[in-house]
Amino acid sequence: CDIVNETNKKVVYPNTNSGYGIGENGECTEDSPLNPISHYGKTKVEAEKEVLGIGGISLRLATVFGTSPRMRMDLLVNEFVYKALTDKSIVLFEKKFVRNFINIRDVALVFRSMIEEYYLHSGEVYNVGLSEANLTKQQLCEAIQEQIPSFQIFYNDNYEDPDKRDYVVSNQKLESNAWKPQYTLEKGIEELIKTYTILISDLSSKYRNDF
Repeated sequence: CDIVNETNKKVVYPNTNSGYGIGENGECTEDSPLNPISHYGKTKVEAEKEVLGIGGISLRLATVFGTSPRMRMDLLVNEFVYKALTDKSIVLFEKKFVRNFINIRDVALVFRSMIEEYYLHSGEVYNVGLSEANLTKQQLCEAIQEQIPSFQIFYNDNYEDPDKRDYVVSNQKLESNAWKPQYTLEKGIEELIKTYTILISDLSSKYRNDF
């Protein structure tokens, strides 16, 4: 804390909106009670308190998607698109659970915006997500299916998300501060399909050459 309290230091904290846990009726705003279920969610909430206590900024990120040099394959959109291309199907649990989503490029852009206007937003919390992308897991799969018609969706209710993430998120506070995402979910899915197609093709060629 001594380091970050220096006047030339800026702290912009990448939090998660999984802290909302099982959302109450209506949209979760920055003033909604936090109800983290998992150890991960609880520690992120505690860290946010420390950041805000020193005048930092906390960004409660929606589930991130999109291509990047070191992209995570286990995040919902990235994983589902990969399964659609490779397995051609998915077994979905908790199909009616709602998540919000945001492109990795928009995450980078909002961080840059907060750093550039740090003292205007110091001590604030913002939800960061696509307002038009508060979707159930089933709706997400159907959005992927629109671009990959052969993608088959099956259902199984024997599994549970340890975070119990099920909430509609309001991003109005950030949008009212003149910042909006630039990348849609549909464009992100299209880009993921192109990226995975290249990677799968390259990997297939490698193994053919090895033999």
